[in-house]
Amino acid sequence: IRRVSATHPYAALTPEVILDAVETFGLRCTGALHALNSYENRVYRVETEEQGPVAAKFYRPERWSDATIREEHRFALELLEQEIPVVAPLVRADGDTLAAHAGFRLALFPWQPGRVSELNLRAEREILGRYLGRLHRVGRSQRFQHRLTITVDGYGREAADYILKNRFLPDYLEIPYRTLTDQLLELIGARFDAIAPQHLRLHGDCHLGNLLWTEPRKDDGNDQARNVHIVDLDDCRTGPAVQDLWMLLSGSRTDMEQQLGDILTGYTQFMDFDASELALLEPLRTLRLLHYSAWLARRWDDPAFPMNFPWFNTPRYWEEQILHLREQLALLEEPPLSWRPD
Repeated sequence: IRRVSATHPYAALTPEVILDAVETFGLRCTGALHALNSYENRVYRVETEEQGPVAAKFYRPERWSDATIREEHRFALELLEQEIPVVAPLVRADGDTLAAHAGFRLALFPWQPGRVSELNLRAEREILGRYLGRLHRVGRSQRFQHRLTITVDGYGREAADYILKNRFLPDYLEIPYRTLTDQLLELIGARFDAIAPQHLRLHGDCHLGNLLWTEPRKDDGNDQARNVHIVDLDDCRTGPAVQDLWMLLSGSRTDMEQQLGDILTGYTQFMDFDASELALLEPLRTLRLLHYSAWLARRWDDPAFPMNFPWFNTPRYWEEQILHLREQLALLEEPPLSWRPD
């Protein structure tokens, strides 16, 4: 693979390169393409003569190894074989799912329209719970060999250290940030050690934006329930089951317990759930806050990031970040959400 700039990795990703890369899959492009909202990788809707629109995903250079990407693809195809509605990569004529062109690695995916739901309907929450239960049932059948595992050090400590070592914080916030993150990570580490959750293969980034809903077919006989499509396994990894559940919850404690109960009603039809993992919900939320800030910091030299995240790396951002982390410290002291299986 030809090397591309580490600082500006997508500067060479011109429309001509995109179209030529898609045609390495044996498809003929019409010339129409549209950039989608994606910052870690680059994703385009590309029109082809044979299959209509496809999603072309160009992986960020040097982020994942080929083995890591192919393991993501195998997991998606394994889920699809079990009729779990995951949008899995297209398979090339040579049996591979990953291609290389002009210094970039790419995969093609079927174009999946849909809308993002706030999961306000109980029926949707139960449907999603059933699919996640089935996904985790498949996920526990094997282990990842190349994908990352969610750990306190890997998700939290490395993130906080990166922020501090690279002097992203204003001087007056360095000591408060260091003190607070040390305290949080000690508590979170103790919580993980106490629970010792079962680890399995996960979606890893199961937020509402990665769930696309379509209207039911008229012959479904169900006017309420919609069909969900699970997309973007780019962050699939090993971890506790609750990692794929907590981002689906919002609102007051009462609201979240109701939502959780509906999701687990569907989930436990296919997969047991260890209620002790609910004590990891706020620790995982805290780790994600730390991880997200460090992700933005690590990508700050990419011109797309200052353009699309102008609020990052300002004194106000870091002041608010410390406030959020203090709120998380208080939440870590509260009892976990309650759930009792029927």
